[in-house]
Amino acid sequence: MPKNDVLTRSRTLIALLMVAFLAAAALSGCGAASEEAESESAPVQLEPIEGTDVNRVTLTSEAAERLGIETAPVTDGWQRHHRLVSDEAGALERKLIPYSAVLYDASGVTWAYVNPEPLTFIRHRISIDFIEGAQAVLTSGPSVGTKVVTVGGSELFGSEFEFEEE
Repeated sequence: MPKNDVLTRSRTLIALLMVAFLAAAALSGCGAASEEAESESAPVQLEPIEGTDVNRVTLTSEAAERLGIETAPVTDGWQRHHRLVSDEAGALERKLIPYSAVLYDASGVTWAYVNPEPLTFIRHRISIDFIEGAQAVLTSGPSVGTKVVTVGGSELFGSEFEFEEE
């Protein structure tokens, strides 16, 4: 593996570990929680989705507010982007999401968090055709109209890979 690839992967792994640490700190209120808040439910709940390596992440309203979670809908991009690729069935659909919704894992796989219901988030694999300005043009991903997380996705990602306390 070329030296630059190793360096890039190392930096990505370090960045992901830092995000996981920061997410844990943000979701825990940075250790400043009162006894009353500690007696309430955890700020984040993880529920494994059977048959996948993805979790359903559910936040309390306070945790979502603390993280500043924001979303935007997936839009139909074929009319705005004429760079269509044809397959045997015809033109492939293109969807647009804000580039701020795109997350990269340590292997370089691209993801976005969808928001199927209030305070619930699920990591969804996406395939990017190209980036144009602040938009990612997808060849595959969530359906048009689905809400994707544009602010707070890194913290959600970190919460899925929390550190176990001893």
